[in-house]
Amino acid sequence: MSPELRIEGHVATLTLCRPDVANRLAPEDLPAIRQHIAVVNHAPDVLVLRIQSTGKHFCSGYDISEIGGSQAEGAGFGDMVDALEHCRAVTVAVIQGGVYGGATDMALACDFRLGSTATQMFMPAARLGLHFYLSGMERYVSRLGLDMAKRLFLGAETLDASAMHRAGFLTHLVEPDALQPQADELCMRLAGMAPLALLGMKAQLNRIARGTVDPAAVREAVLGTLASDDLREGARAWKEKRAPRFTGR
Repeated sequence: MSPELRIEGHVATLTLCRPDVANRLAPEDLPAIRQHIAVVNHAPDVLVLRIQSTGKHFCSGYDISEIGGSQAEGAGFGDMVDALEHCRAVTVAVIQGGVYGGATDMALACDFRLGSTATQMFMPAARLGLHFYLSGMERYVSRLGLDMAKRLFLGAETLDASAMHRAGFLTHLVEPDALQPQADELCMRLAGMAPLALLGMKAQLNRIARGTVDPAAVREAVLGTLASDDLREGARAWKEKRAPRFTGR
């Protein structure tokens, strides 16, 4: 079953729906996920994209029997993950079990990665004889550091949840029964932030991590928030000790 997208208010949820094969991704899933991301990008009210899956595992990566077509120019697995990293909304991966192969890069492309103590990861590229694509290796290095990237890509180590958290792969680590409530709370908290500041800083932080930030663009964004209705509303709400009512203007 293809990945599904549901939008409720400020939060969109993309669900992987092949639990019988550990939510392995098939060739037709790549354009489907990119289309879902495009829908989110064109939905101004959506501030958060939550990525989750059904069953025991988050995702076992790309179907190895179809690996030859995974690097099609402009339409490959890496292009789908790049689209996820560049999603306008803040992205939250909810990882309840195993995350393997290319799915580890899919998770790393997200802004937040919540895992349970049952989570583990494994990158088998070297064991399979596959050279990983550039943007994926860049994500590993920029988020986890060069030494950890080498341990995972070259040494093909399996990390348990605790090691994933220490390495920075997981931004949050909780017990299994707390994973969904923690994800719900985080998504709702993010959805309550001021849109101009939330989405602007998300984009610029990723550019800083990649070394592609434009200082002039950051200054323009800062000045834009200084002149915004939302900043004035945030100040009033803070003074009145109430939740702000942001409009994104």
